[in-house]
Amino acid sequence: MTTHSNHPYHLVDFSPWPLTGAIGTLTLVTGLVKWFHNFNMNLLLLGYLITILTMYQWWRDICREGTFQGKHTSYVSKGLRWGMILFIISEIFFFISFFWAFFHSSLAPNIEIGMMWPPTNIIPFNPFQIPLLNTIILISSGVSVTWAHHALMNNNHSQMTQGIFITICLGIYFTILQAYEYFEAPFTIADSVYGSTFFMATGFHGLHVIIGTLFLFVCFIRHIKFHFSKTHHFGFEAAAWYWHFVDVVWLFLYISIYWWGN
Repeated sequence: MTTHSNHPYHLVDFSPWPLTGAIGTLTLVTGLVKWFHNFNMNLLLLGYLITILTMYQWWRDICREGTFQGKHTSYVSKGLRWGMILFIISEIFFFISFFWAFFHSSLAPNIEIGMMWPPTNIIPFNPFQIPLLNTIILISSGVSVTWAHHALMNNNHSQMTQGIFITICLGIYFTILQAYEYFEAPFTIADSVYGSTFFMATGFHGLHVIIGTLFLFVCFIRHIKFHFSKTHHFGFEAAAWYWHFVDVVWLFLYISIYWWGN
């Protein structure tokens, strides 16, 4: 292996993590099926363990490449940006499928659900209670993460720290409120197509909030360790993009499922 290259591209070093990641994902999905059928979580927990260890060590290596080894040049960073943009576009289409299912079922309710929306005997959530509070929380978190990015661009370390910390706290607060809402829900995922579309759409959004919060937490630790600078901080920028995507999806969820679908 040579230490010098005559091209601007990033060639990844030999790494075991793609293989262990695939093994972890396979174990996770197989364990999920086993849990559904046999109510046994052993394989599922093993899958989680392998996947989490792989994530930690893979991202650790990427942080080393970008921060200490100087492999994330401006040209490589441009490629990473396009990769993140395409990933977010794929996530947008992922959520479009849930919105499609929701509007397909709600605009022309069939006879099995009483030809009405929400279906017969379904008591929907009041959109002006917890859902509205969660909307305010996420919009506020979008403001705080933008404040953090602005502070980073101005080399203001303390304001950057405060901005990320506030965003993480708001993300955790949102997750707690959504968990409480699920706990108090008068219907389940098995209650007609309304329950299925509601819990699939809001549940996957909740998962994305948790992932985004973890993403920002890693950026918070890296910021404390002075990994970011005014000109070299794509890790945080990607987290901010992802968080804004989560914000926008929630606005569409709130307007269509909680408010209009009510």
